[in-house]
Amino acid sequence: MNIEDQMDQFEQRVEAFASSVAALDERLFLEKVNGWTPRDIVAHLIGWNRHIVRGAKQILCGELPFYDVDPGPNYSKVNAALVRACGDTDRSMLLEMLANSAGELTAFLRTLAPGEWDRDFGVRHKGEELTVNGTADDLVTVKITVDELIADYDHHRRQLEELRASSV
Repeated sequence: MNIEDQMDQFEQRVEAFASSVAALDERLFLEKVNGWTPRDIVAHLIGWNRHIVRGAKQILCGELPFYDVDPGPNYSKVNAALVRACGDTDRSMLLEMLANSAGELTAFLRTLAPGEWDRDFGVRHKGEELTVNGTADDLVTVKITVDELIADYDHHRRQLEELRASSV
């Protein structure tokens, strides 16, 4: 898949996720689903949109992304900090922040020269090569990439749709 196709898919997934958030009853927005509320999930995605921009810039400079220094199991420390950092509970405001952060990410990624996506800038994490695109030898994904973010948006959208369906 080329970069533009990835960006288009990402934008579609953000819109689908936002629609699922908007369709929730107000009472469900702050109800826990697998340990997180829908509000927490939105905060998590806002944060990762912005983290990927910052992390990609670090990779381009030959540095390990800040979120890989001590992420905790399955990035639990990073995710907990993202949820804490975004204290807003106003759904409209959070959806606006989500759209803005997704726009910031796609705008940044579209500024990259095609060769910068997969170029080896000398960054290694647990022995694996990190690139902006996040792939290593044998196409083993080692970092949050656009494709992984797309999958994360899909996963969380399905969670919200299941929550909505179970509450009817």
